[in-house]
Amino acid sequence: MKHILQQITALSDVPDNAVLKRLIDELRVNDKEPALANANIQSLIDILRQHPEYADGLSSFVLKIIIQYRQIALYTDTGIMSDQGFFNSLRRLVGHRFLPILPQEDSVVELVGYLFDKKSDERWLANIEKDKWDTLIELLKVEEKHLDLVATVKNSILNAIIILSYRISGIGLHPDLMDSYPQMLNYSASFVAQNQEAVLFVNEYRKAHELDTLTDITPEQAVDPAPLLVMIEQCEDIVATVRKRIYKTGISIRLTNMMLRLDQSLQRMRILTELVTDDDHKRDRAVIDLIQTLITTANRRYSIGYLIDNNTKLLSRKVTENASRVGEHYISTDKSGYRKMFKKASIGGFIIAFMATIKILAYQLALAPIGRAFVNSMIYGLGFVFIHVIRGTVATKQPAMTAAAIASTISESSGKKSHQLTKLSELVVDILRTQFVAIMGNVMLAIPVALIISFAWLQYTGTPMIDSEKAGHLLHDLDPFHSLALPHAAIAGVYLFLSGLIAGYYDNLAVYNNIGARIQRHKLLMYILPKSWLQRLGGFIEANLGAIMGNFLFGVFLGSTATIGFILGLPIDIRHIAFASANLAHGLFNISADEISWSVILVSMLGVALIGIVNLLVSFSLALFVALRSKEVRFFEWSRLTKLVFGHIISHPSDFFWPRDKPMKYARIDSQGHMIFDDTSAQKNGKHLPSNYVVRRLSDVRILPESKQGNAQYPQTNTDIYYDNQPEGDHTQAHAPSHQTVDLDDGLMDEELNSMPYTNDIQYNQTDKTPNNHDYDANSDISKEPHHVDPDSKAAGDAKTPLPKPKKPPKLPN
Repeated sequence: MKHILQQITALSDVPDNAVLKRLIDELRVNDKEPALANANIQSLIDILRQHPEYADGLSSFVLKIIIQYRQIALYTDTGIMSDQGFFNSLRRLVGHRFLPILPQEDSVVELVGYLFDKKSDERWLANIEKDKWDTLIELLKVEEKHLDLVATVKNSILNAIIILSYRISGIGLHPDLMDSYPQMLNYSASFVAQNQEAVLFVNEYRKAHELDTLTDITPEQAVDPAPLLVMIEQCEDIVATVRKRIYKTGISIRLTNMMLRLDQSLQRMRILTELVTDDDHKRDRAVIDLIQTLITTANRRYSIGYLIDNNTKLLSRKVTENASRVGEHYISTDKSGYRKMFKKASIGGFIIAFMATIKILAYQLALAPIGRAFVNSMIYGLGFVFIHVIRGTVATKQPAMTAAAIASTISESSGKKSHQLTKLSELVVDILRTQFVAIMGNVMLAIPVALIISFAWLQYTGTPMIDSEKAGHLLHDLDPFHSLALPHAAIAGVYLFLSGLIAGYYDNLAVYNNIGARIQRHKLLMYILPKSWLQRLGGFIEANLGAIMGNFLFGVFLGSTATIGFILGLPIDIRHIAFASANLAHGLFNISADEISWSVILVSMLGVALIGIVNLLVSFSLALFVALRSKEVRFFEWSRLTKLVFGHIISHPSDFFWPRDKPMKYARIDSQGHMIFDDTSAQKNGKHLPSNYVVRRLSDVRILPESKQGNAQYPQTNTDIYYDNQPEGDHTQAHAPSHQTVDLDDGLMDEELNSMPYTNDIQYNQTDKTPNNHDYDANSDISKEPHHVDPDSKAAGDAKTPLPKPKKPPKLPN
C-alpha cells in the first residue's frame, strides 16, 4: 500500500486511473469481514499520518482526476430518483442486456464504476466505522499550491446548487402539485425564496473566495449559509406537512414520485451547501455521504432488480401513506377493542357458514369451468362485501390500515429507525392478538351454524345435504399431511395481503378523485334519489370504496383460483380458515359412521388450525414487509425484530391471546385501530403556521417604515404593509388575524390555512410574532447593516424582508 501511495504522489501531476484502482483493490475485502475492512483503512490512515506528503499527493491526484470529468450531473442527478417512467426505464435496461448502452465516458459515475467494479463494494465500505471515515477525510487536506483544483470543484458544486434550486422551485410550484394540494399556494413563496437565497449565497461565496480567479482564498468573514439552510428546512417542513395531509387528499404515483424527488433534491442541496461550508465536521460528513451515494449509484445503474426495487418501494409508499379513513380496522390494544373485534368476527362467522353452504350446493350445478369460477367468485365476493356492510369482519384480513399503522411507528424523519423496533414489536403483538380473536370469532360461529344448517337440511328434506363421498372429500382437503392444504392456505394468505393493497389503492383513489362529491353531482342519480340519500350514498362510497373493492376482489381471487388451476393443469386452490371450519362441520356431520374416527376428527381440526396459522403468517409478513419497505428499514433490522417478537412469546405468551392489563399506547393509533392523523404541524404553540413559513407573497409587498406605522388598526400585531401599485386614496390597514376553524373528519381541530389574508403572509419574529422591521431602502440591493446569523438557529435564518435580486446570474459551465 505504501508503494502505491508513492506512485500516486509521484504521478499527481499526470494522474492515471489505473494507479488509483490498484489502491482500491488493495483496500477491498470480503463484505463479510468488517474487521479486516477497518484494519485496512486504519493502515492507510497510519501511512498518511507518517507521510503527510502522501496525503497531499493522494488528495491532489483525486481532484485532478475528478476535474477531467463532468461533475454537475454527479451533484444534481446521482442518487436522486429519475422522473422517467418505470416501463421506459425497464425497456432501456432490458435492451442493455442485448445491446449494451454506450457509457458516458466523461461522467464521474463511469469513473467510479471503473474504480469500484465489484458488486460487494458498497457492502464492505458500509462496514467501515464512522470515526475512521472522519479521520481519513480529515487527513486528505489540500495544500495551498493546489487550491486552484479546489476552486474548480467548488465552482461545479455552486453551479449544482443553483440547478437543484431551480428544480426544487419547479417541483414545488408544479401545476399538478398545486392542483392536488391547494394549500401549497400559501407556501409557494418559500420555494421562490430558497431559490433567491441560493443565488445570493452562490454569488457571495464565489466573490468572497475569489473563485473566478481559481484561488479559493479564505475570506476574513465567512459567507453565512444559515439563511439558505433555513429556507431548505422550511421547504422540507412543507413537504412533511403535505405528506401528513395525504389521508385527506390522496396521491397518485406521479405525485408520489414528485414528492420523493423534491425531498431528495432538498437533502442533496443541503449536502452540497455543507460541502462548501467552513464547518470541518459538516463538510467531512457531506463528503462521506456523497461518496457512498456515488458508489451505490455506480454499482446499480444498469440493474433491473434495483429499478424494480425502487419502483415497488414507491408503490408501497403510496399504498401505506394513504390509510383507510373509515374502512376496516384490525388492531385492538385494550379489552374494549378486543371485545368489539370478537363481536364483529362473530357476525362474519355467522355469514360465512351460509356462504360455505351455498358454495357446496353450487357444485351440484352443471357449469362450464368459467361459469364455475364466476359463481364461486360472486359467492365469495358479494358475501365478503355484505359482511363489511353489516359491520362484520373476516379473520386474517390484512387491510391497508394495518400496513399504515405499522409504517406509522417508523419515523421517516429519523435516521435511526432500528431504535423504534421495540415499539414496532409491541404493535406486532397487538396485531397478532387481534387476528387471533378474529379467527376465534369466525370459527366459534361458523362451526355451530354450519352444523345447525346440515341438521336442519336433514330434518327438513330427510336426506343429507351432501353424500358421504363429498363429505370425505371436504375432510381430506383439510388434512395437512395427505393434501396440499397448507400450500393452498399460503396462496390464500397472498390473496389476503393483495386485498389489503387493493383496499389501500381504492381508498386513495376515492379521496384523490373526490369520488363522493362526483357521485353527488351525477345527473341520473340526482334525478332518481333524494338529495339527502345522494349525499349519504356519496359519503358512504368514498369512505368505504377501499374496503368494498378489497373484499370483492379478494372473493374473486378465492373463487377463480381452482378454475385457473384446472385450466392450466396446476394443483392450485385456496384454503381459508373461516371456510375450512364451516367445511369441517359439514364434513363431520354428513360422513358415514364407518368412516369417521377420532384420528380423522383430530387431523381435520389440526388442519383447520394450521390453515389459520399459515393464512395469518403469510398475509401478515407480506403486509409487514411492504410497510417497513416503504420506510426503508434495512434487512439486518428484520432479524432484530424477529428476536424481539419471539422473546415476547417466551416471556409473555398470554399477550398473544388475551389483552394486557395495561394496554400499549401508540402515537398514531387509538384502541380501535383507527389512525390518529397528526396535524400539529399546522399549529405551533397555538399560533398560525403561515407566520413561520411564508417569507414573502409573490407580489410587490414591502414592510412600511416605522414612521408610517402609527395609525395601524392593529398595532399589537404590527402587520401594516404597503403595495407599490396601490390606488391613490386607499389607506392601507392590516387585517385582523383570522381565527376561523374547521372540524376535520379525524376529529382534530386545525387552523384553516386558506383563511389567512394575504396581508398577514409576511415574515414574523419568532418570539413576539411581530414583523422584523429594519431600515431598508427600496432602491438598494442590500441592507445597510449586515445581519449576523447563528447557523444552528432555525429562527435566526428567517428572512426579514423581501430579498434583493442578485446583481448577476450565477456562472454556469459553457
